[in-house]
Amino acid sequence: MARRGTEAFPNLGAHCDREDCNQLDFLPFDCDGCGRTFCAEHRTYWDHGCPRAGDQGRTVVVCEACGDAIERRPGDGDEAAVLEAHARSRRCDPARKRKPRCPVPRCKETLTFSNTSGCKGCGQKVCLKHRFPADHGCAGVSPARAAAARRAGQCGHDAQKKESGGWKLPPSVRNLKIF
Repeated sequence: MARRGTEAFPNLGAHCDREDCNQLDFLPFDCDGCGRTFCAEHRTYWDHGCPRAGDQGRTVVVCEACGDAIERRPGDGDEAAVLEAHARSRRCDPARKRKPRCPVPRCKETLTFSNTSGCKGCGQKVCLKHRFPADHGCAGVSPARAAAARRAGQCGHDAQKKESGGWKLPPSVRNLKIF
C-alpha cells in the first residue's frame, strides 16, 4: 500500500506502489484492477504489470463491410476471428454503410445534412455545387431558360415563375386594406 502525503501534509498525494519508482505524486491514480496506487507514469495496466490487465481493457473492431463496431471480449480470439463471426451473423448488412451520393453524373459528393439541397423544380436532392437547375439538368425548367437565368444571376425555377406572370398573392391578402 502506498504511503500517503508528506510530513507536513499527510493527506496530500501518495507514493507510487511500483517498487523501482516510489515517486510522490499529488494526483495519484488508483488501479481498479489490483487496487494499488500509482503515479502518472505507471498508471496504465501494462506500465505497472497489473495481473488483471486482460480483464479490464475493452477493444473494438470495426467491420469494413457494414461499418459496425464489434466489441472484442478476451475469449473471442483475434480480430480476424471476431470479424469472421460478425460476417456470418445476420447483423452484418453492407447496404447500411452506403451513403447517399449526388445523382449528377461524375459527381462523387456524399449528401449530408449540411450539403444537401432539394430542387423545387424536379424534387431531386443534389449537392450544393449542383443546386441550380442548369447544373443538374432539371426536368422542371427548360435548358435555355435556366441558362438565361444563370447569366442574370437568378435561379432557373424563379425565372420560370417570373416569365409566367410573376408571383401572385392569394385573394384574401390581395383585398386586405390597411388603415
